[in-house]
Amino acid sequence: MIAGTDIPDFPSLPAEQAIALRQAYASPPRAYHHFGHVEDVLEHYRAVAEGPGWRQPREVALAVLYHDAIYVPGRSDNEAESASLAIQHIARWLPHAGIDSSRVSDLIVLTARHGSLDTMDFGVDAIADDTRRFLDCDMAILGAEPEAFTAYDRAIAEEYRAVPRWLYRIKRRQFFRRLLALQRIYLSDFFFDRFEARARRNLQAALTG
Repeated sequence: MIAGTDIPDFPSLPAEQAIALRQAYASPPRAYHHFGHVEDVLEHYRAVAEGPGWRQPREVALAVLYHDAIYVPGRSDNEAESASLAIQHIARWLPHAGIDSSRVSDLIVLTARHGSLDTMDFGVDAIADDTRRFLDCDMAILGAEPEAFTAYDRAIAEEYRAVPRWLYRIKRRQFFRRLLALQRIYLSDFFFDRFEARARRNLQAALTG
């Protein structure tokens, strides 16, 4: 259920919008990037809301809700298509809510660059803090308990089952090594303090396992 009581500072989505959003996440069937993933990311959104807070809580919440709405494994335009869907839905169902749809879109598109961004790429103001924390919300799974991380890793492999296993393993290990080579995986201090050390242990274990 998507309700205002679930998302701080955010009103309930119109019922038709909530249904359309869930339908988007249901197709094609997914092992990881389904609406359950969104619900997990919303937990981290709430943790930020209860801690340092969000400068643009509604825009970030919508970016969380829509960031993987369009997801076809291997496609390079998933993020752009998800951003486009978010803009369409905001225009249709929230036209007078005062939502900055371009900001929602920009945040979603940035998720395509996980692992290639630096903490100072966005500046030092409150909007930049929102950007870093939003991206970290999506990456928090890397610093989950080992069992949850392993389940996530298996689910991603399942989504890419059409790719030859040898090629998938090469690409996946390259991604993990690239993350470990970063000065810091998490762009915000809020997530760095909570998850950085465990994320590095999880990634290293995946590479040596």
